Amino acid sequence: MDAGEVTHRDTKSVDCIIDALYEVISGPAGEERDWNRLRRLFLPGGRLIPTDLPVEGIEPRPMDVEEFIALAGPVLSTMDFYEVEIHRLTEKFGPMVHAFSTYESRSTPNGEPFIRGINSIQLQYKDDRWWVVTMFWANELPGQPIPDKYLP
Repeated sequence: MDAGEVTHRDTKSVDCIIDALYEVISGPAGEERDWNRLRRLFLPGGRLIPTDLPVEGIEPRPMDVEEFIALAGPVLSTMDFYEVEIHRLTEKFGPMVHAFSTYESRSTPNGEPFIRGINSIQLQYKDDRWWVVTMFWANELPGQPIPDKYLP
C-alpha cells in the first residue's frame, strides 16, 4: 500500500484519524514509530501540546510535529508503550470536530495501565480529508482525577 492509500485510510473519518494517532505512537521497545504516518495526519503548522509528562527530558510546551518527533521519538523507541483510547466525547460543527479522548498508557497492549489522561484533539475537514490541527493532553494526577463523564 502506498503513502497515498495509507493517508486516505487514516484520514477518511474522525474514527480513522484518531485511531491512527494512537497506533503511530504505540509499539514495543526497539521499534521506531512510523513518523511519516504521524506527519501525514497533521495539518501543516499543527501543534502537539503536553501539559505534563512523566518522562524526563521532555519539557511541557507547544510543539510542531518535528519537535515532537525529535523529543518523543528517542524515548518511545526505548520502551514498550501502548496508548489505548478507552472513551471519547465528540462535538462537531461544520468542518470542525473537537474530541475529548480518554486514554490509558500501558507496557503491553492488554496490560494494566500505568497512567491515564485525556487528549483534547481538534480536527478540520479540508481537501476531502480530516486533519489534526491540535492535540493537547493532560495526564490524570493525584488530586486531578478524570471526571466520570469522560470514563467508560
